Amino acid sequence: MDHFIGLDVSLASTAICVLNAHGKVAKETTASSEPEDLVAALRALSGNVIAVGLEAGPLSQWLHKHLTEAGFDTVLMETRQVKGALKAMPIKTDRRDAEGIARLLQMGWFRPVHCKSVSAQEIRAVLTTRKSIQQATINLELSMRGVLRNFGLKMGRIPKGRFEERVRELTDGNPMLEAAAGPILTAREALRSELAKLEKLVRDHAKSDPVCRLMMTMPGVGAIVALTVKSAIDDPDRFRSSKDVGPWAGLTPRRAQSGERDIIGQITRAGDESLRTALYQAATVMLNRGRPSWLTAWALRVAQRRGKKRATVALARRIGVVLHRMWRDGAEFHFTRAEPMATSAA
Repeated sequence: MDHFIGLDVSLASTAICVLNAHGKVAKETTASSEPEDLVAALRALSGNVIAVGLEAGPLSQWLHKHLTEAGFDTVLMETRQVKGALKAMPIKTDRRDAEGIARLLQMGWFRPVHCKSVSAQEIRAVLTTRKSIQQATINLELSMRGVLRNFGLKMGRIPKGRFEERVRELTDGNPMLEAAAGPILTAREALRSELAKLEKLVRDHAKSDPVCRLMMTMPGVGAIVALTVKSAIDDPDRFRSSKDVGPWAGLTPRRAQSGERDIIGQITRAGDESLRTALYQAATVMLNRGRPSWLTAWALRVAQRRGKKRATVALARRIGVVLHRMWRDGAEFHFTRAEPMATSAA
């Protein structure tokens, strides 16, 4: 008997639902969320396992790798679609979620998610850590500004390198404020030191990576953007067309049509948020400080018709498209459209 298996993964345990070819529940069980236990549970089933489905999540990529290596046809399912389908159930339990995932798998009504390579996941881990430390540093600085503001002490706009000096200048002579500022300044200095190490690691890695070096020939694209794009896409051949990158990154307008009503709204914001942010930052730099190119000229024409904000979003979408084409073709960015690369990327 052919089986379709749905897995609802949580941190400690995984609910397993087995459907037969006729859509009838053949078995329901649980196993710990460890690859060895899941493989053992699946191999204990009598019959042929057609496919194993699980919702994309924190443990999914790790489990997908081990289940695939064990010989099972494993599918990562797009989170938004799975959640939307499971919302229809009036009672939500792990057992019912596993059954819903199995039924989506059997019907084929799901959008598969690419399982990233280990190297891509490692890059993402470094980028995520860098962002967390950067945000923690900013939060400490904002907290310090708020503490001083209560006493009418205003930091003002100062360079990052003068932050500690300015704080000590404002708190000098007040023992209580000095005691309050000291731990924050110490923690901030430690975070800045670790952030500098990560920044160097990221820059060195980008410089040694041929794909990142290729992407950085585009104005506005630095080490962070290049590594973000490379780790998010992972495999350029999984897109049939470079134009598919824009919708995949959530940078195309949302549309709601029903009868005579047809509303085109803001961008969908589907997909990878870090990729979307990186592309938007690259577009902002290109429009305001980048070296002039055919891409900048195109965005400025859009800005004249639709406004600068929409032009920045449109440019971010097109940057993703062009970077993907550059990666596939192995060609550097050309600043004029007269050259073959720019024409094909358009």
